[in-house]
Amino acid sequence: MKKSILTTLVVAGLAIASASRACADEKTITGLGACGKSHQTIIRVQEGDKTATYYLANNEVSKDFHDKICKKAAQVKATGDVKEVDGKMELTATKIELADK
Repeated sequence: MKKSILTTLVVAGLAIASASRACADEKTITGLGACGKSHQTIIRVQEGDKTATYYLANNEVSKDFHDKICKKAAQVKATGDVKEVDGKMELTATKIELADK
């Protein structure tokens, strides 16, 4: 009985984790990386005739990269999970690098 309950809980946990992962969308963006308000890294991307702003989630990848664009904006290429948070596009970066010119 205990094993079947434990198995059920593990399967349910995996299903929830998989569903929450599906809500985020992995994407690679290229645009102007800059230091936004409160020193949060932002990337402005031209999408058609509009400019979209992606706010980078505060993780090790974004923290380690921030000094490269804090004093001077630069073209960057970033990959990560994108989701909408409070009406803004948030990218949880798994990789960021200066873009080729």
